[in-house]
Amino acid sequence: MRKCFALIWLFIIILLLAYNIDLIKNKRMTFNTNILSLLPADQQDPVIQTATDHMFNAVSQQVAVLIGAPNWADASRAADAYLAVIKTHPDLIQTTQYSNADLTAFDKYRLGLLTLNQEELLKNQPASYWTNIALGSLYSPVIGLKLGTWQDDPFGLFSGWLQARAQETPVRPRDGKLFVAGKKNNYAVILMTLQKPAFSMSTQKTVMPLLNQAEQAAQSSDPNIKIISTGVILHAAAASNEAHKEMSTIAVGSLLGILLLMWLAFRSFKPLLLIGLSISVGCLGAFSICEYLLGELHVLTLVFGASLIGIAQDYAIYYLCSAHQELKKLWPGLILTLTAALVGYTGLALTPFPGLQQMALFSGLGLIFAWLTVILWFPIFVTPNTIKVTNLAKKFDNSLSRWPLFRFNKKGLLIILLFFIFISVGLFKLTVSDDIRSLQNPSPHLVHDQIKFSQLLNAPTLVQFYLVRGDSEQMVLQREEALKLQLKTGYQAISDWVPSIQRQETNQLLIKQKLLFNHGPLDSLAQHIGENSTWSQKVKNNLLKSSTLLTPELFFNMPASQPLKFLWLGKINNTYASIVAVRGLNHVTHTDVTLQGVQWVDKISAISSVLGHYRKYMGHVILGAYGAILILLFTRYRFKAWRVLMPPALASLSTLAIFGFLGIPLELFHVLALMLILGLGVDYGIFLQEQSRLPNNQAWLTIGLSAISALLSFGLLGLSQTPPLHAFGLTMFLGLILVGLIAPIFRNTNGY
Repeated sequence: MRKCFALIWLFIIILLLAYNIDLIKNKRMTFNTNILSLLPADQQDPVIQTATDHMFNAVSQQVAVLIGAPNWADASRAADAYLAVIKTHPDLIQTTQYSNADLTAFDKYRLGLLTLNQEELLKNQPASYWTNIALGSLYSPVIGLKLGTWQDDPFGLFSGWLQARAQETPVRPRDGKLFVAGKKNNYAVILMTLQKPAFSMSTQKTVMPLLNQAEQAAQSSDPNIKIISTGVILHAAAASNEAHKEMSTIAVGSLLGILLLMWLAFRSFKPLLLIGLSISVGCLGAFSICEYLLGELHVLTLVFGASLIGIAQDYAIYYLCSAHQELKKLWPGLILTLTAALVGYTGLALTPFPGLQQMALFSGLGLIFAWLTVILWFPIFVTPNTIKVTNLAKKFDNSLSRWPLFRFNKKGLLIILLFFIFISVGLFKLTVSDDIRSLQNPSPHLVHDQIKFSQLLNAPTLVQFYLVRGDSEQMVLQREEALKLQLKTGYQAISDWVPSIQRQETNQLLIKQKLLFNHGPLDSLAQHIGENSTWSQKVKNNLLKSSTLLTPELFFNMPASQPLKFLWLGKINNTYASIVAVRGLNHVTHTDVTLQGVQWVDKISAISSVLGHYRKYMGHVILGAYGAILILLFTRYRFKAWRVLMPPALASLSTLAIFGFLGIPLELFHVLALMLILGLGVDYGIFLQEQSRLPNNQAWLTIGLSAISALLSFGLLGLSQTPPLHAFGLTMFLGLILVGLIAPIFRNTNGY
């Protein structure tokens, strides 16, 4: 019967292997590197969630490159070389360009398009002022930005409006390219849009070599050119490469350490192969099922899901160190360790956070697969004489008898008092940090390029903006206009291009009253240039023809709207919304703005707030897991159950206290590591409790091998320069050492 179950299990594993081979063969295996996808949607306000997603999607797929040289011809030639490479893969990246020709579509709406400054001048300046403006425009040798003839716009209102729109960005068309001038260099601006998700690792692996090849082609045309690149994919790829490099280095170090450890304990690598087998099956099963159910896994799920290695190895090591025992005698300990771990991960799965749910599912499935592998296959591969413990390992196991025991006497109470003082002071000093920026360690080169790019293009920030809402499109535009009066400068809004109907009608009336009335500035202008009333009436009629009212729908059908579409949300449920982007908040703080339907949105603060909820919720989950595991353990150990939970509890509190003394703020990944410390600590406590029932089961050796292996697997992550991995690894390093030292102090020597 046992062999029958083992064969069935083998058949299942073969099916999973075939499934993964198919994923690799058909390139369907994808990983997500976007930390935002782990965060829950804003269920309280779907409009804010839509706005933030809209803004994030607008920037995440964009890549911008500035290619500069003192001489424009050199910059243009290098840009051509760059584009020649990019255009070979339109399936990956497409380029976008805009020009002044796009502005001709505004001609028939010109009578309603005025800047705020023009409105003030029309209200306050006398008729003679406008006559002089028109004459100056006629006789001036300088030709500004204007469309049509002088008679089409004698007072320069439309050309002034066009100039204001053009000044929203310093980028200008030049020789079929986009151009921006720096202090020392002239830059060709290349704007590109990714055709595949930027946070997909497969996208990064295909796009980054293409961008590097294009950069090399540009450099080969002129080695002295300056290239500035910016885009989310650049940061995501750099972070992924750094994490992969560190994980590879750390993995090699931990593997060598574990090999040495197993050799010292068993003088054989067979135990290591068996342990690796159980862990590999665990990872295979977890990945296969999660990929099938979810379609895509996050890389941080794999990092945290690797925690199953630390726990899954316990089952294998416990079995190997107790191979002389019958399997049925090991059942209670093995079942308890698995159940206790699943209780903790079930708590994670019940949280409202998608990231934690994904991590819990992956880890829980991995543990079940690894556990079943030990139960079904190890009895076939391992006999009482298969695994021989070395003398060194036996000496280590025998050292347990010399380990101090905790007793409720004066000395024990004094230790409790001192420990309480230590914990209290450390926790009092402990601070927290949920800032999303603390989880990032961007390349200084990329940060420098991003700053330089923002300075040259005066680009608005996409993580902080005003959200404007209304019952209709026109109400949204009117509220934007009210907001701009308070902001005055430093913003980018759709209402700059599409004033509300109310504002357009007001503008048209203002022009008619101030410029086009009988014997007004237009008639005066005709007299100055020697024309009669027929001429002025013709000009007037021509101007009045351009009084069509512009709406958002009409605007978004124009080519000029393409780079601005990210500012318009349109209808969301029963409301309309738009975004007013800001270029800086030096002139006003968001708390200064108090307008109905206008809300300040700070994505960085919002994400940091969610991370704070993650951290707090995880703390509650861990406390709940302690309670649930205590009830579970009580069914077997009764009033001795506290001895199992005390080591991980004290180790976790001590770790947090040490962070307090060292001034290390508590972050989400510290708390995630505490869940793993609970899982490992419970295993150690169970092994020690089972020792009193199963003599010579080498529980201390089991704990020692497990703890050192886990230290090599996770503690080395503390050396990582990737903040989440460093936080996780540092917590594991301290926690595992402490739980390993504390566990034997609470062992039970008097049976049940």
